[in-house]
Amino acid sequence: MIFEKYKNEIGTSISESIKDNFKSSIKAISKDNRGQGAAEYILLFGGVIVIALAGLLIYRSYFSNNASGLNATQDISSIRNNVSIY
Repeated sequence: MIFEKYKNEIGTSISESIKDNFKSSIKAISKDNRGQGAAEYILLFGGVIVIALAGLLIYRSYFSNNASGLNATQDISSIRNNVSIY
């Protein structure tokens, strides 16, 4: 009978303390910025990789040895042969 009388008071005080702890934990997490620099570097390197892949896709035919007439090895050797140093 005594337990029934104080059951609601004990339950509400425990639940209020849990809510307060949860709110303070959320505030602490939102103020923590230790991983921000690493996340920025990841985004930066990801952007560089995306740009490099886009460039490779655009110039793919130049770097491959297809029958399209574009061949990087031949172009470099022809430039070296045609450049004369005085």
